[in-house]
Amino acid sequence: MTVKQILFVAVLFAQALLAQFCVADGEAIRAMTFNIRFSTAPDGENSWPNRRDLLLDVLREANPQILGMQEALRDQLDLILEKFPHYSAVGVGREQDGAGEYSPLVYDRTRFDVLESETFWLSDTPAVRASKSWGNEITRICTWARLLDRTSNQVIRVYNTHWDHVSQPSRLCSGKLIARKIRAGNPAEPVILMGDFNVATDNPARRPFEHIGLRDSFAELHPQEANETTFHGFQGKTDGGKIDAILVSQQWQVIDAAIIKTEREGRFPSDHFPVTATLRLNDLQ
Repeated sequence: MTVKQILFVAVLFAQALLAQFCVADGEAIRAMTFNIRFSTAPDGENSWPNRRDLLLDVLREANPQILGMQEALRDQLDLILEKFPHYSAVGVGREQDGAGEYSPLVYDRTRFDVLESETFWLSDTPAVRASKSWGNEITRICTWARLLDRTSNQVIRVYNTHWDHVSQPSRLCSGKLIARKIRAGNPAEPVILMGDFNVATDNPARRPFEHIGLRDSFAELHPQEANETTFHGFQGKTDGGKIDAILVSQQWQVIDAAIIKTEREGRFPSDHFPVTATLRLNDLQ
């Protein structure tokens, strides 16, 4: 192991200790967003069987209580739920029959109860399965849930989405739709929005979230690295826009935030780096 790798492991260990300490007081939540790259992709040496165990190790190390994934196929989601039996998930595949890629919300069922959940399509008819309206050839979705945190008796709302990678009109409309959905909810309920937005932090498609008071958890703690890349194409590069993010409402204090860049002998768990945030609610009294 190189010195760089040893230092990186040490940082991960320190972050894990911090997360465990914060969670122990019944206040903090460790969230993660992770585009895991679909299992049937023709990626050669980076194909799913070759990176599956590393991805599971990354999840085990980070130990998120709330996990939003993108590009997850049913076999990948089932594997994660099998290996981590304290997890449950909500969401459906984006195709007409409920199959295809998921943007699921995975949560620690020993801590949270689901009060309500839904998957909607990023289109003019969000309740219509597999609908698309805005120039995107691929159907796009958002999954959300109202969760009761039994450690605090607080209800929170969590959203997970995956935007189009080609159509800017689709991304602009997706941002407006999700912002409307969030704004229509109870304003007293703290919000977490995570996803692969396929645009960097300065893209106009993300401005509707600023207008409703959401802020990027990583950028808040690391303003100098606010646009550090999260998509690296299995190359581990660090230049480019941060298209994966965890956005939070004003009720949250950001305790920690990171882009996890774990690799093993040149292998990465996905073509995206996962992003984490440790969050604690401000005094709501």
